[in-house]
Amino acid sequence: MMNKRLMNFFSLALLTLCSATLTQCTKIERPIPLADQVGADVMPHHIAPIEGAPFDMPRLTRPVFPDRTVNMADRGIVADASIAELVNSVIEEVSHAGGGTVVIPAGEWFSKRIVLKSNVNLHLAEGAEIVFSGIAEDYLPAVFTRHEGIDIMGPAAFIYANGEDNIAITGKGTIWGPPMDAEIRQRPNGASVVENDIPVDLPIEQRIYDGIDGRTFYRPKSISPINCTNVFIEGITLKRSAQWNVTPVYCENVIIRGVTVHSEEVPSGDGIDIESSRNVLIEYCTLNCGDDCFTLKAGRADDGLRVGKPTENVVIRYSLALKGHGGITMGSETAGVIRNVYAHDCVFDGTRSGIRYKTRRNRGGGSDGNYFERIRMINVGKAFTWDLLGHPMYMGELAARKPARDVNHLTPDVKNIHIKDFIVESANEFFTANGIPEIPFNNVIIENGLVYCKKLITAFNDANDFTLRNMVIHSEENEIHILDGQNIMFDDVRFQIPTEEIILYTEGEDSKNICFKDGNIKHHKVCFDGKSPLKIELK
Repeated sequence: MMNKRLMNFFSLALLTLCSATLTQCTKIERPIPLADQVGADVMPHHIAPIEGAPFDMPRLTRPVFPDRTVNMADRGIVADASIAELVNSVIEEVSHAGGGTVVIPAGEWFSKRIVLKSNVNLHLAEGAEIVFSGIAEDYLPAVFTRHEGIDIMGPAAFIYANGEDNIAITGKGTIWGPPMDAEIRQRPNGASVVENDIPVDLPIEQRIYDGIDGRTFYRPKSISPINCTNVFIEGITLKRSAQWNVTPVYCENVIIRGVTVHSEEVPSGDGIDIESSRNVLIEYCTLNCGDDCFTLKAGRADDGLRVGKPTENVVIRYSLALKGHGGITMGSETAGVIRNVYAHDCVFDGTRSGIRYKTRRNRGGGSDGNYFERIRMINVGKAFTWDLLGHPMYMGELAARKPARDVNHLTPDVKNIHIKDFIVESANEFFTANGIPEIPFNNVIIENGLVYCKKLITAFNDANDFTLRNMVIHSEENEIHILDGQNIMFDDVRFQIPTEEIILYTEGEDSKNICFKDGNIKHHKVCFDGKSPLKIELK
């Protein structure tokens, strides 16, 4: 792998990223940040305007709250009992008075569910630590929420809001989930996949999943505003969640900045999940997660289609993903469609995948219009992943690639993806892709990149109109495997490998028009249809 100091030189020198053995360079228009230039530790106070988004994005600004502050230290909270009842009453009081700030002072506090109300900023002072209960009943009675893309009546989040406007959680304090041996973690988090657990024709008010009388219990999220407008979350740290950490659902105008997450040991410990929400800015966040890091979701299967709300107009910038399954993940809940996502100037250091697309045959919707630029990946498993079929353990026969199914209302369509100006400092594999045969993922452009990997492409299945352009790829292996890939172009891609040839393996009746053009191939252009290995000589 390339020396890291040399990589930094390439980044800071800007404009060109050159392989030492090649005369032609991969042009980068603007610098690609280093890990210490992004994330919560370098968050400025000012929220810069959103620039460069390839879709209309409104200006999102810091909210304003009335000059009314209540410090809970003055209201008599104590450390040896739940603060929730007193804090909730003060939040109600401040909201009814027109709004203001409720301060949780420094110290360790124990709490049950906290409910935010309109025009209230819940401020966690530096040194404030709220440890939330590990007893399921402390998050009851059941309220309207969403579990993995399906509407239910269930446990509220640690900090919950529904139908409120102009709300905030700010400060340098920390929110803790319960200890890892807590009762709440011992309960099964559902019987199987959620679309099989919850009857789609059951009215929502009858979808009660509270753990009472033998009913299923779904673990609460850490922070989840629902049906809210003008949501602001800044500066806090979240540790040891019970499930997902920050999850706006059905919200509009959301800013999440300077948030740090540590949930590495938590199954389903996602960092930030945006669900069926619009006009969202995420910036200067640092995530260490037991599952996906920055995640976009839009409802699951028939219930998600019933709701029909997309996740749209989302900007993710100047953020850092460390531990986690995916740096940025689209799905797997895609029913309402994930569209108009613009991620730029981010670093993924140690995630299993860098950019990850994830859906299933029964999820519906898909994704459309996603843009990524100026991304750095370090020590990732796979730089790019398309995982659209899932595992038989969860999906049963739907995970089998063939036979192709009839296209129906639940067949997702993943399309229109543009990735450019990126560096993969080190990866086990450049990318893998497992599409859906009946609707191959399509119209993908990956360009202007420098890649260092062990493997090239071990699975490139069911894709159409896929272009890789203007790249330098250093790989320890030389194989590319394509199954039913159509209209795939390697345009001006320069391979630096131990051998003098690329071995292309193609299978499937639909494999056609696979072309290599320019770059450092020996001949100007090589195209291939059909099956069998093909040796592509390099110069």
